[in-house]
Amino acid sequence: MDTKKNIFIKNKLWAIILVAQFLLFYILSKSDFAINFFSNLFEWKKNFHVSLFSKFRFSIGDVIYTVVLLFLVHAIINLIRKKNSLTLKRLLIFVNIFYFVYQCCWGMLYFQPLIIKKLSTKEIEINDSDLKNIAIKYLKLCKETRERVSEDKNGVFKIKHIQNIEYEILSQQNQLPNYISTKKPISILSVKPSLYDNFMNYTGILGYYNPFTAESQFNPNLPSTNTPFTLAHEMSHQLGYAREQEASFIAYLCAKNSKNEDLQYSAQLYVLKSLLRALSKNDSNKDFVLKLISQYSEKMQKDRKNELEFYEKNEGIISDFFGVTNDLFLKTNQQDGRITYSYFINLLFTYETKKESY
Repeated sequence: MDTKKNIFIKNKLWAIILVAQFLLFYILSKSDFAINFFSNLFEWKKNFHVSLFSKFRFSIGDVIYTVVLLFLVHAIINLIRKKNSLTLKRLLIFVNIFYFVYQCCWGMLYFQPLIIKKLSTKEIEINDSDLKNIAIKYLKLCKETRERVSEDKNGVFKIKHIQNIEYEILSQQNQLPNYISTKKPISILSVKPSLYDNFMNYTGILGYYNPFTAESQFNPNLPSTNTPFTLAHEMSHQLGYAREQEASFIAYLCAKNSKNEDLQYSAQLYVLKSLLRALSKNDSNKDFVLKLISQYSEKMQKDRKNELEFYEKNEGIISDFFGVTNDLFLKTNQQDGRITYSYFINLLFTYETKKESY
């Protein structure tokens, strides 16, 4: 007990610095000046950051995460066994550096002004009838677009050329409305399959952005219906949109005006599923949701079956664990949790209403 107490006393300075960092960034998150500073810092280093790691064909970020994980496991085991003061010091120094770099590169972006405030100065009320009308509209769009995309031998939607989709997203980022986004578009492609793709199958994670290498990773094993929108979502993070629901909204905007039908269909399907999921939370809407799903075209039904088979095959304890931890992470960063889609739905509805008023 004395030894354990001594190693913590010897390293209390680094523990105090870490706590001080927590307090510092909490205070900075309340300052418009600080938030604007970190947003400008991100814009300043964005293209250089992306270009630096885009030169590698594999995910450098995943390699770094692997090395960090091995270091942490080794350090913790060593600390438990030997109660080594130097090991604890190294561990605390690493956590301090990691946290500081993360906050400077990414964490403070979660506190940027909300996009929805750019769409409307007043809060727009949404009722179930509104959502039902938009859901019917997007079902029609999905049916129409689904007829024009490619299929595999089983009649399931299949992406033609994934890199064409990636370059199309880059192109569409240049076309985002100025009243919504003033962020500089990325000029370099840095989207890579995750090295953890087989593990990701069991987590429910479709993709992720690495703030340390500015790489966008995705799971290449996903059903084709998920892949284009996932790419657009992760590339929206590269633009500087940290909040998950805002990244999805920017991805939706990139897909909406695109001529790439694979990207269009994936985005339209994402919107439709988000609307049905939101409606299904009210028991009185269950019949409407089931009725709309039954109205999927035959080709859409095959795509839906393919998705369900993929997730049923890979669901389990790991996906439940990552779902809960991701939900907690989102909530700590002032976002709706995984089970709530209200912010994306609000962005979508406000945008659609604003557009129709022109």
